[in-house]
Amino acid sequence: MDTLNNALSVGGLTDYLKTSLEEDANLQHIWVVGEVTAANQHRVGLFLSLRDPDVESQIQGVVWNQARSRLKHQPRPGERVAALGSINLYSKRGEYRLQIVQILPQGEGFQALRLQQLRSRLAAEGLFDPLQKRPLPPHPQTIAVITAPTAAAWGDIQRTIEARNPGITLLFAPATVQGEQAPASIAAAFARVEQDGRAEVVILARGGGATADLACFNDERVVRAIAECGRPVVTGIGHERDQTLADLVADVSVHTPTAAAEWVVPLASQRWREHQQRGDRLQRAFANRLIQEQNRLAHLKTRLARLPHQAHSLQQARFRNQVLQEKLAALDPRGVLERGYAIAQYPQGGLPRVADLRGGETLILHLADGQVEVQVMAIGTDPKN
Repeated sequence: MDTLNNALSVGGLTDYLKTSLEEDANLQHIWVVGEVTAANQHRVGLFLSLRDPDVESQIQGVVWNQARSRLKHQPRPGERVAALGSINLYSKRGEYRLQIVQILPQGEGFQALRLQQLRSRLAAEGLFDPLQKRPLPPHPQTIAVITAPTAAAWGDIQRTIEARNPGITLLFAPATVQGEQAPASIAAAFARVEQDGRAEVVILARGGGATADLACFNDERVVRAIAECGRPVVTGIGHERDQTLADLVADVSVHTPTAAAEWVVPLASQRWREHQQRGDRLQRAFANRLIQEQNRLAHLKTRLARLPHQAHSLQQARFRNQVLQEKLAALDPRGVLERGYAIAQYPQGGLPRVADLRGGETLILHLADGQVEVQVMAIGTDPKN
């Protein structure tokens, strides 16, 4: 009885499965490759059957009318195609099916589309931004090389660097550079270089080959390993006609392993020329500084020659200043008070005149050491008058 109490209805089970399928992010934007066994046009859309002949599995698919006009390829029974869509559940029949938004014939067209989509997504993240490129060290002493141990690229790089600067240390990080195992192998080599920590720059190299042989350098794992590397990366992959995503994300990209080695390690003669150029620039800078200091010294000498005349003028100015200060002191009312004089003033301000005074008026007398209030008792005239 307990088992029956926990039983699901058909509708409940269908809803559970539908929700589980349609909420799985991995099933909502997925490419499915298979052989078309049926392609039926209907007024609401195109209904397909895709099967995997190797394991005899089959899935139903539908392209609704709003997406049918955007298909790049119209599928025909008997051909292999790649269909892009999402998995959902058709509740009335309890069947899961692929709701398709794009169909391509399997082959180069499909691979090119997937590569373009990956390139667009990585570019949107800024991995190919030229502003993110790191400069190479001018004279590296330790260089890591990632390539196949049996490839000619490793020998080319060794000979080139030995000829240019035999004192450089090469750290070899072997990796598979072709086939299905190559992306993981290259990413692991970058991890070893990072863990070692001695390299100042990394060369990722491989000789030329067919487009299919270089597919590993378009793998997202390789691209991210280069982008996350803690030191600049130079790629020397393939020939001039080939450009991989690894080339786009690298700090410097050249067409061959030899060119990569030449780019990383300048010739000894070039280094000598650079040394001479730095010496020439330093000598010119000293010469310019010497001229500037000589001009400054001449200016100071001219000023020094003018000092006697300026000193006489300064003495005259000081004498005039002293005379003016004495005149100001003589005119200072406080000096008059110090000599025993007093200044009479109305309480509200203003100086009185004898003609205007009246008996009993109050005046303020300002003395040298303070002031007093007085009252006019009598008014007389100036004896001189």
